[in-house]
Amino acid sequence: MTQALAPETFTPTQTVGRSNDRRWHLAFGLLLAITLIAFTLWSFDYVSQGAPRMVLITTVIFGAFMAFNIGGNDVANAFGTSVGAGTLTMKQALLVAAVFEVSGALLAGGDVTDTIKSGIVDLGAVSLDPMEFVYIMMAALLGAAVWLLIATRMGWPVSTTHSIIGGIIGASLTIGFVTGTGGFAMVQWSEVGMIAISWVLSPALGALVAFLIYGAIKKYVLGDALSKTLKPHMLAPTGENSHAAGVGMDRERDPGTAASADQPVGSHSTLQRWVPLIAAGGAVILTAMLLFKGLKNLDVAVNAVGGTLIMAMIGLAVWMAVFVFAKTLRKQTVPRATYVLFSWMQVFTASAFAFSHGSNDIANAIGPFAAVLDVLKTGTISSEATVPFAAMLTCGIALVAGLWFIGRKVIATVGTKLTEIHPASGFAAELAAAAVVMAASVSGLPVSSTHILIGAIIGVGLVNRSANWKLMKPIAMAWVITLPAAASIGAISVLSLRTFFG
Repeated sequence: MTQALAPETFTPTQTVGRSNDRRWHLAFGLLLAITLIAFTLWSFDYVSQGAPRMVLITTVIFGAFMAFNIGGNDVANAFGTSVGAGTLTMKQALLVAAVFEVSGALLAGGDVTDTIKSGIVDLGAVSLDPMEFVYIMMAALLGAAVWLLIATRMGWPVSTTHSIIGGIIGASLTIGFVTGTGGFAMVQWSEVGMIAISWVLSPALGALVAFLIYGAIKKYVLGDALSKTLKPHMLAPTGENSHAAGVGMDRERDPGTAASADQPVGSHSTLQRWVPLIAAGGAVILTAMLLFKGLKNLDVAVNAVGGTLIMAMIGLAVWMAVFVFAKTLRKQTVPRATYVLFSWMQVFTASAFAFSHGSNDIANAIGPFAAVLDVLKTGTISSEATVPFAAMLTCGIALVAGLWFIGRKVIATVGTKLTEIHPASGFAAELAAAAVVMAASVSGLPVSSTHILIGAIIGVGLVNRSANWKLMKPIAMAWVITLPAAASIGAISVLSLRTFFG
C-alpha cells in the first residue's frame, strides 16, 4: 500500500554516517572555520591597536564555542517538537534556524543583550579594572559553554540563560575575593532574584498556555480517535476512506449546509470550520509580537490603531488562505488532511518560535562577547556596547553548526521522549512557547526558553495524559545544578585566564 505522506522522520538512534551527511559535516566545518578566521582578521581592525591580540583571539574562540553549544542544546530543544513530529527534517530545521534565529537576534535581541552583559554584575558596586572585567566575561562564556556541552552529550535540555548567568556570577565573585576589591556586592542579587522568579514562572506559563491551546484543539477539532492517528506511518493512502486509517470519520458532509451542532468532531467539516480560525488567531498573536517587539530596533513606528489594522488584515488573510487550503483537502482522508494542515501551521509556528528564541538566547553568547570587544576597543567598561553585525553573524553561523553537529540527542529527548508529539500538538506547544517567550522579551527580562518549551510539551502531555514524569526527574536535576555548575567552571576559568594572560 502506497504511503500517503512520508516525510523524512527523525529517530533517536539516527546517525550521521551516510555519505550525504558527511558532506554536510564537511560543509559546516569549513563554513565555521572560514567564518572564525574572517571574523578574527576583521576584529584586529575593530579593537584598538594596543589591545592584546591573544586575549582577542581567545575571546573569539570562546564566543563561537558558546554559540555552538547554544545551537546544540537550546536550538535543538527549540526544534525538537518540529523534528520529532516529522514536520521538519533535520536539514529543514537547519535552514529555518539559520534564517529566523539570527533574524530574531538582529531585530529583537537588543534589550536582552544589555541585561545579560551588565545587569548581573553591578559595575558600580566595586572599582573594577577593565581587564578584570574582560576575564570575567571570557570565563563566563567558557563556563557556560562547557556545561552546555556536557548537558548536550547527556541529552538534557538545559537553559543557556542559567548557564551564562552562573558563569558570570562565579567569575565575578572569584575576581572580587582574589583581588580584594569586592565580594558578594559585585553581584546584583536583585536582578538574579527577578530572573529566578521568571525561571519558576516560565515552565508553569508554558504548560498552562499549551494545555489550554491543545486542550481546545483536541476537544473541538480532533477528538480522541483522530488525535491518535496523526503519525506518518498510520495515514491512509490518498483517496481511501477514513476507515482505512482506523477511525470512522465524516468525509462527505457539506460544511456549507450542516449546522455547527451537526458537525462531528474529527471530520472534514470540523477542520474547515475551526482550523482557519485557529490559524488566524495564531497569526494575530505572532504578528502582534513582531510589530511591537521585533520591529522596535528598526525604528519602525506603529501606533495602536495601525498595529490593530495590520493584525486584522494578516489574520483575515491567513483565515482565507487556510480555509481555501482546507477545502482542497476534502478528497483526502481526514487523518491525512489534518496532518497536512497542522504540519503547515507548525512550520510557521516553528519559524516564529525560532525568531523569538533568537531574540533571547543568541544574546547569551553575543552579550559577553560584545562586552569584551567593547573593552578591547575603548579601554573602558561601558554600561552599553554596540553589537557588531559581524559578531552577530559569526555567532549565528556557529549556532547553526552546533545544531547540526551535536543537537540530535536533545532533539530526541524533546521530540520523542517527553510525550508523543504530532503536528497538532507540536503546533500548540510551539505557539504557546513563542507567545510566552516574546511576551517576556518585550519586558526585557532574559527568561529561559528551554523551561517554557519543556513546560509547553508537558502541558500537551497533560492533555493526553502521557507526560513522561520519569524523564523529567533528570531534566529537573540538570536545571537545578546548571547555575552552580557553570559558576564553578567560570570560577576556575577566570583564575586560569588571569594566570595565563596576567
